[in-house]
Amino acid sequence: MPTATDVRLQGVDTSALTPREKSEWSRLVTELLAPCPEHPVSVAQCVNESRACAACVPAARYLVEQVRRGAAPAQADAAYRARFSPEAVKNIDTSGSPEKGAKDARVTIVEWADFECPACNAARSVLDAVVARYPGEVKLVFKHFPLSNHPHAEKAARAAAAAQEQGKFWEMHAALFDNQEKLDDALIERLAGDIGLDVARFRKDRDSEAIADRVARDRKQGEAVNLTSTPSIFINGRHFPPTSEFADDLDQWVRLEIELRGGRVSPAPAAKPEAPKHEEKTAPDSSAPAPGVSASAASARVP
Repeated sequence: MPTATDVRLQGVDTSALTPREKSEWSRLVTELLAPCPEHPVSVAQCVNESRACAACVPAARYLVEQVRRGAAPAQADAAYRARFSPEAVKNIDTSGSPEKGAKDARVTIVEWADFECPACNAARSVLDAVVARYPGEVKLVFKHFPLSNHPHAEKAARAAAAAQEQGKFWEMHAALFDNQEKLDDALIERLAGDIGLDVARFRKDRDSEAIADRVARDRKQGEAVNLTSTPSIFINGRHFPPTSEFADDLDQWVRLEIELRGGRVSPAPAAKPEAPKHEEKTAPDSSAPAPGVSASAASARVP
């Protein structure tokens, strides 16, 4: 019988691992349960027996990458469960939220963001590139999460929601991010005119209770899935963690989701922009009179 130190699995390349890493990977695939609940065996047994679980080989490869990057055993275990455990999937209601991409997408990316968050602006081009790279396969859904340490974030969120009422959410989305360092009421109204909105209607919608409720709903949904930073991204209900190789990791995650759902991918080479930093939030301040979620005033960090 092979021991946990010399596991070999068909279709899984471990040649980049050192002997110590290979031993750690072998232990992980021997001890962790396969991703498919109907196959209550280890990842290694699932692969060796060619079980009818399409995620087994990708799971083993995912663990190779975790170990190669230097993840501690507990970190690799946690990352594996977050990526493959059925219990990690959150039910996210996207009805009424602005979206773009494939209508009947195999992959739905949900992003909570703040228009004054530099990290959200940095992530914008990466998310747009993924939607463009997989036409017919990927949909991007936007949700508002204005942070209270950003003075214009709440009004910017309401402005975008008001623009959605006139069918121009994504135009306002781009305009707000392009001007995020100088947002104020006067500029936002000028942007509304620049993108062709009926400004009088825009003002009325922006200041309405319905729009305030829409932004608050998104914020509440974010808190319900334990949102800790902006941008916060979920892919088919799973939290996509901040990484130092954001563009590549996002692309690989999306590719696997497409493949697991019966699609085929032949993407163009992915761009490799700088990984976005994330702005963290603290627990909401229930005593604050202004709407918003409290966030640390500390500068954004690279996770």
